[in-house]
Amino acid sequence: MEHLVRVYNEQDRQTLEWLRKHVGDATIAAAAKRCAGGKPFLSSVCRQIGVRPPRFAEPSRPAPTATGEQALATLRGILATHAGRTSGGIARTH
Repeated sequence: MEHLVRVYNEQDRQTLEWLRKHVGDATIAAAAKRCAGGKPFLSSVCRQIGVRPPRFAEPSRPAPTATGEQALATLRGILATHAGRTSGGIARTH
């Protein structure tokens, strides 16, 4: 069905899955054709059908890991060293 409607993120995927279960592919395809322009947004398809999908929970972010934190600390150190070199070479005049 993604060839008929715009699916940009996980929420869109969940909405499309919900629509397919509750109204069926034929209804979604007919509503998409009634929408003006190219591939419609799912919100437009829902309005055409007259349904309001439920709000889906946002996917949780993964917890930081020791490896990730160490990599970020290394990058911050590199950036701080580089910033110190570039700002130290600029002469200030007052």
